[in-house]
Amino acid sequence: MMGNSQKPGALAIDIGISDKDRAKVAEELSRVLADSYTLYLMTHNFHWNVTGPMFNTLHTMFMQQYTDLWTALDSIAERIRALGHFAPGTYREYGKLSSIAEPKDVPEAMEMVRLLTKGNESVAKTARNAFKAAEEAGDQPTADLLTQRLDVHEKTAWMLRSLLQ
Repeated sequence: MMGNSQKPGALAIDIGISDKDRAKVAEELSRVLADSYTLYLMTHNFHWNVTGPMFNTLHTMFMQQYTDLWTALDSIAERIRALGHFAPGTYREYGKLSSIAEPKDVPEAMEMVRLLTKGNESVAKTARNAFKAAEEAGDQPTADLLTQRLDVHEKTAWMLRSLLQ
């Protein structure tokens, strides 16, 4: 579990959110970060390895998705830091925190789409749980960040799901 990042003698964080609430929000954001990183890696993997008649469409779509995820990772991690905690940043930590199972091999194109649909839905569920913690803490910046991420992941899941129909 990530701990408070303050050193002895450092100026205490006084932003109107209790230490306990900041810790809870940072813990939930760490789960969002782990899910987002896992989905980023899966999406980039599929971008590299997709084949078949929809290659160009999926290759381009996956690139747009992993680029958005890559940018989001920084925003999520920096919010954890602003709350006074260390952001997880290792595969070991992400493996413990993520709700997304990685594929064991390279699936065919439509299975990639299905897995990415489920992955985006998983990030949305994790973000929604984190939103509850942020809302209870009165942490509007985190709630705003999570609202933006929910919009992206729900829209992405819809677009991917549409390819399966």
